[in-house]
Amino acid sequence: MRPPRLADVSIEEIAAEAEAYDGAAPLDEATLLTLRHHPERVRAQEDADGFALLVDRELSLVVRPEARGRGLGRGLLERALADAGDGELLAWSHGHHPAAAALASSYDFTQVRDLWVMRRPLGDLPPLPSSDVEVRGYRPADAADVVRVNAAAFAHHPEQGAMDEANLAERMAEDWFDPAGLLIAERDGAVVGFHWTKHHTPALGEVYVVGVDPAAQGGGLGKLLTLAGLHHLATTGHTEVLLYVESDNAPAVRVYSGLGFTHAPADTHVQYRR
Repeated sequence: MRPPRLADVSIEEIAAEAEAYDGAAPLDEATLLTLRHHPERVRAQEDADGFALLVDRELSLVVRPEARGRGLGRGLLERALADAGDGELLAWSHGHHPAAAALASSYDFTQVRDLWVMRRPLGDLPPLPSSDVEVRGYRPADAADVVRVNAAAFAHHPEQGAMDEANLAERMAEDWFDPAGLLIAERDGAVVGFHWTKHHTPALGEVYVVGVDPAAQGGGLGKLLTLAGLHHLATTGHTEVLLYVESDNAPAVRVYSGLGFTHAPADTHVQYRR
């Protein structure tokens, strides 16, 4: 797939340079999918060394590492704010950088969410517990059930809960998608949950989405599905795994901590609102 571009500026090229320097990708998956599949929803301010994107009411701002400290980011932000006009704006700082915090504060953005990255090595995994649930790989006929369970499980999540079958298909069209890595949980013939794993590199995998039907919660299904996905990633050669979790989601943090995941302060993504 051709990388998205703004005029003569390669978004993915600048984003890759920023990621290599900062240690965190500056554009999230939702923004990249919108650029690839729905570019009409993107309003952009651009420069040869950076860009600002508005996707609906969410702002992304990226500057090449060697071009920082010259006021380029501030200029792109001011142009994007003028283009956005009145109304709420959201913006992410992937990695909670002090410079991003200072810029946000100077333009009346307030910190509203912390998203943690938690990690663990894939050695020494606990065994899978016994269960009346069958865990298997994804089949095309499962699409509607995955969307249904996802909508119920993430009804209050501003991004994940909005996934429909069209968005599911867009995600499945990505190079990393492997049907065997989307694990489906069935009980008495009904889909009650899923664990979608993701491949980043030969060594690094991700707990991409764990969704459990609220009617099936409380019986350890989330832990079972999480462990099943970790075992799958280990058998496919990955040696480390990460996941994203809201910092204030105490039950999820407790489950993941109990499974050996840890969080370092630098592994925090911050959302700002204006």
